Amino acid sequence: MKVKILTGKDKNKDGEVIEIDRKNIRAKVKGINMVKKHVKTTKEKKGGIISKENFIHLSNLLSMEKNKNKEVKK
Repeated sequence: MKVKILTGKDKNKDGEVIEIDRKNIRAKVKGINMVKKHVKTTKEKKGGIISKENFIHLSNLLSMEKNKNKEVKK
């Protein structure tokens, strides 16, 4: 589902929802709200600093209709 960001550092950007956390009313949007995470080295994985998406509250997202490419508040 395509959404538009209403507030924050990524205001007015568009993206696609990757994951939804229903318990905390939050969603992850592809390429939006990127954070750096320090990962410790293990036998299987190399450590370092990685960038990944973080959750955004659903009240800060605006759903966009696919058919008309028009913004719809839900």
